[in-house]
Amino acid sequence: MAFVLRAKQFDLSTGGQPFVVVLRNEDCQNFGIHAGDRLLLQADGKKVVVQADLTHKRVRPGEIGLFREVWREHHIDAGQPVTVSPLARPESIEALKKKLLGKRLSEAEFFAIVRDIVSNKFGTTELTYFAASSFIREYSNDELYYLTKAIAQTGEQIRFGSKIVADKHSVGGIAGNRTTMIVVPILASLGVTIPKTSSRAITSPSGTSDTMEVLANVTFPVKRIKEIVRKNNACLVWGGGLALAPADDRIIKVSRPLSLEPYSKMIVSIMAKKVAMGVTHLVIDMPYGKYTKIPDLASAKRLAVKFRYLGRRFKIQTKVAMIEAKQPIGEGVGPALEARDVLRVLQQKDFRPHDLEDKAVRLAGMLIELIGMAKKGVGASIARDQLIAGKALKSMQGIIRSQGGDANLDSEDVTLGAKRLRVVAKHSGVITTVNNRAIDELARSLGAPDDKQGGLHLRRRLGDRVIEGQILYTCYARTTSRLKLAEGVLNHVHVYTIGRR
Repeated sequence: MAFVLRAKQFDLSTGGQPFVVVLRNEDCQNFGIHAGDRLLLQADGKKVVVQADLTHKRVRPGEIGLFREVWREHHIDAGQPVTVSPLARPESIEALKKKLLGKRLSEAEFFAIVRDIVSNKFGTTELTYFAASSFIREYSNDELYYLTKAIAQTGEQIRFGSKIVADKHSVGGIAGNRTTMIVVPILASLGVTIPKTSSRAITSPSGTSDTMEVLANVTFPVKRIKEIVRKNNACLVWGGGLALAPADDRIIKVSRPLSLEPYSKMIVSIMAKKVAMGVTHLVIDMPYGKYTKIPDLASAKRLAVKFRYLGRRFKIQTKVAMIEAKQPIGEGVGPALEARDVLRVLQQKDFRPHDLEDKAVRLAGMLIELIGMAKKGVGASIARDQLIAGKALKSMQGIIRSQGGDANLDSEDVTLGAKRLRVVAKHSGVITTVNNRAIDELARSLGAPDDKQGGLHLRRRLGDRVIEGQILYTCYARTTSRLKLAEGVLNHVHVYTIGRR
């Protein structure tokens, strides 16, 4: 049964989906609507699926309060008549129940679920159950293929008209490690098309998009992205600002609060976006180790098999670099500090983080060899030559300029104005472990990734000998209150373990 209400615009936001509306309790009783129900709104021929909230005061009888995303994105004016229809439970719920019971799903069942996610027929509860379903029983190879295909095909497909479209992607799980922002300009400087779309942080203090946003804009429509790539052979943009794999972006939203990212979800998320972008050659950076997302080499090898399998199914030449990680890569953790590290490498500063440079060169070399530009063992030297000659820097400056940033920004100007707290060694000894999880917790308490200046600069490395009172790392934050919060965190987490020798 449909009914008509007058629109009221609320200056409230969910940050995206689910789209939320607010109805008066009496109206809900009359029409049999309950909190959390899915409703179909129609206004001037436009349709949108929303989730109902109830109120005693915020709207009058006969009104419907629209959260900002609803009235802004669908151009619904205040006072405009809106037709409201309750929606029946989507048929894909049966497929979700089947998956939660540990049973295999068909290609059609995955497409049904993904279509309902994209059309907003799945609420937060259903999405959360779906995101967690792979913990019940690991997805089969066929299921990974079906889900990846469904997520890719229910979103926008972008093609760049190049025979070779390269990409490098890290599975994350280790602090710093901002190699992508070095690999991309190296490959672009060689004339390779490498349009990079990245996500924001899910389990870490910064994602590639969070870090790049310190230097330039990262949100663009498809037409503008193609222009940037035509001019520079590359871009460094946020994938969530596009309609690429929109179901994946919704799943990420429910995964982020618990830092929950099942392996199957991670594989599908990465590969669906590569398929949507028309990638032909892909290098996966898969760090593993005690304090990372992937705990050991055996787990890394199992995941590598699945990445290569999907690569074959989608005709993407895929190479997986399994590299043990006992400590962060680079010295900065957090958007601005990681951006400073990247610029120090590209600008070839004497005090640049050499471990970050060496890993980026290695990964770039793998990609150069994968696309056939060099024989095995030669790619890394070609990549390093592009850095030393300043060609990678010039390429990055072009990308930054095209994306609206300051192409001439010096690395040392990135963190100006941040407040600092230095943490020193309580006793002398040798650093025996570096706790990546403690680094993540501390960086987040300092405001990362939302506060671009929040994070920490690591002064010491695994195996370094330190003396009592020597600076171990420096905390950065925009406000003193954030530094105070970090001081509280330091009471129960330890970035370094210092063995007495």
